[in-house]
Amino acid sequence: MEVLAGVIFVFMYMVIVSEKIHRTVAAMLGATSMILLGILSQETALHHIDFNTLGLLVGMMVLVGVTSHTGLFDYVAIKAAKVAKAEPKRILIYLALITAVFSAFLDNVTTVLLMVPVTFSITQKLHLKANPFLLTQIIASNIGGTATLIGDPPNIMIGSAVKELTFMAFIENLAPIAILNLIIVIFLVEILYKKGLHTKPELQADLMQMDEHKALKDRRLLKKSLFVLTLVILGFFTHSITHVESSMIALTGGFLLLLLAGGSHHLVESSMKAVEWATIFFFIGLFIAVGGLIETGIIGSMASQAVELTGGDVTATSLLVLWLSAIVSSVLDNIPFVATMIPLIQNMGAMGVSNLEPIWWSLALGACLGGNGTLVGASANLIVAGLAAERGVKITFINYFKIGFPIMLLTIVLSTVYVYIRYLI
Repeated sequence: MEVLAGVIFVFMYMVIVSEKIHRTVAAMLGATSMILLGILSQETALHHIDFNTLGLLVGMMVLVGVTSHTGLFDYVAIKAAKVAKAEPKRILIYLALITAVFSAFLDNVTTVLLMVPVTFSITQKLHLKANPFLLTQIIASNIGGTATLIGDPPNIMIGSAVKELTFMAFIENLAPIAILNLIIVIFLVEILYKKGLHTKPELQADLMQMDEHKALKDRRLLKKSLFVLTLVILGFFTHSITHVESSMIALTGGFLLLLLAGGSHHLVESSMKAVEWATIFFFIGLFIAVGGLIETGIIGSMASQAVELTGGDVTATSLLVLWLSAIVSSVLDNIPFVATMIPLIQNMGAMGVSNLEPIWWSLALGACLGGNGTLVGASANLIVAGLAAERGVKITFINYFKIGFPIMLLTIVLSTVYVYIRYLI
């Protein structure tokens, strides 16, 4: 059974990486194969599904789906462009900062879905190439998503698996290095694209005439959305006191907002469509497939080998996990990799590796920041590339790699120094 489970998982992984078949189909077929071939019983498979992660994702998607009807995100982007005096360099910086902040408190996939159309609107008005803005937003979304428990799917998965790592713990431990990385990256990108960020004064004047208030489509719904979003974020911050699971906070917030918004059939149905069900089932498939590796002992064997390699030393293990996560996540989607690593690290703890906390933060940093390495490294990257292609703008693998990979390496070097100084000295 061990060999069979390993073959199914590797084949599933290869299909996901090849992108010949949608990753959700590949993950679900891998999961159902594990059950049909007797590697897992249906009951055991359900036990391996992390419903806290799924609930958190669904709740936040519903919240953002309702809020998107208000025009809030368009308003913020237009306002930022005007505050920047329609100066391209400043717009690049401001949109990157907005993307990073939204990615930290919503999630990076949803953020880029909302930001890309507005970015095209602004660049077209100024007759600027969209690529520098889009590439910067991809990188900013992954860095911003690193800072909190809800910002990036890998963090959601880690936080759900390790109850001690609260919403506040993620901010306290990851936000400082995320902010440092963001500042340095924006500074480098501004220098890199300096020559192409010029426009005509008359075009700038036209942009300054835009009325951001017209972007707000429903002010009553906006007030309700901001009220509920504030309650939800407050709930995340007070988790250590209330001990209410993050999934319950997000789900309650999502459906409370639907109730306050009137609960009409149209609004509920459109909000349900905003939930990325393909992503939810992708997670379900992965959880079950990794469960097959756990039940057959493959994860335990891998953990034993890792402990032997590092001698159980926390410093060596943390840095190995950081760099391995970054390199692998730059060429593969970081979600399946993290799904595999979580039980492996848990097994390391059971084998006597003390103080797992630096290893968990190393996994989060490596997986989230590693996603910037290539165009296929994170879901947000592929979504931006897809949205750009729909508008006739091509972001090629090589062009992105030239910018993304060196920036990824720089952020991982900075993170290595941070992890070593903060946790390992």
